[in-house]
Amino acid sequence: MPLLEVKNLKVHFPVKHGLFSRVKQHVKAVDDVSFTIEPGETLGLVGESGCGKTTLGRAIVKLVDPTAGSVLFEGEDIARLTGPELRARRRKFQMIFQDPYGSLNPRMTVGQIVGEALDIHQLTENASARQKRILELLQAVGLDPAHAQRYPHEFSGGQRQRIGIARALAVEPKLIVCDEPVSALDVSVQAQIINLLQELQQQRGIAYLFIAHDLAVVEHISRRVMVMYLGKVVETAAASAIIGAPKHPYTQALISAVPVVDPDSKRRRIVLPGDVPSPIDPPSGCPFHPRCPVAQMPRCKDEIPALREVTPGHWASCHFAK
Repeated sequence: MPLLEVKNLKVHFPVKHGLFSRVKQHVKAVDDVSFTIEPGETLGLVGESGCGKTTLGRAIVKLVDPTAGSVLFEGEDIARLTGPELRARRRKFQMIFQDPYGSLNPRMTVGQIVGEALDIHQLTENASARQKRILELLQAVGLDPAHAQRYPHEFSGGQRQRIGIARALAVEPKLIVCDEPVSALDVSVQAQIINLLQELQQQRGIAYLFIAHDLAVVEHISRRVMVMYLGKVVETAAASAIIGAPKHPYTQALISAVPVVDPDSKRRRIVLPGDVPSPIDPPSGCPFHPRCPVAQMPRCKDEIPALREVTPGHWASCHFAK
């Protein structure tokens, strides 16, 4: 059984207009997304800004409420849980945020930040055990336990992200949603955080949903990759297959934009026209057809392509993928 199974998940935000704030439109941030994550696996999630990646991650850990669909964690639909029931289950899934400073309470010491989860879930017997556990967690993420009394502003960006990771680890989760955890860091620090996440996964068997817009980073850490565009999954396959033989025109354009070290590389840059359409009023048919270099009318404009298995284990939602 998968650790996480997302079925037909939708997250639509109402847009209100007029004097009486009537709902006239909806932002379709996540629109009918389905996937699974196995225990100990890393699933990479990529796409342009505004495609719904972060909203999907937040819906999985119930920081935003799904509009429709289900989120089955170990077979239980957590999308329907609230209050104490949700709090009890939330110990098993955590989130690491993009902004390593904004996600930490500046009024709390590092020890208080990491220890807060221990207090909420009553995971330590006494103050001595609590302190010991905090120091163990700081050490596990490469921080000096002696700095437990310091505040977030006294640390660098990479160190703050390590604090966020320690906080997530405190409750011994089985799944961590990593929402662009290295995008705000220097390249050298990015590598350190990625290596740390991989080491923790090997030691503890944690599964990750790793959200990013950098395909090179996602390829390095992920076993499978899922590509989103305008709230929908347009392609999913093993990381090597996505990078080596992308099937969807959008994925091909993303990969063509990745910098190449070899100056003699024959890779052709695919420049997409226009901007990502508004999720309030998405295009008819294939959502990518207004920017697609291989779109054929009227089929692409009228028919929504199904996410189908083009080759074994490689799925794409394009009428002409092969």
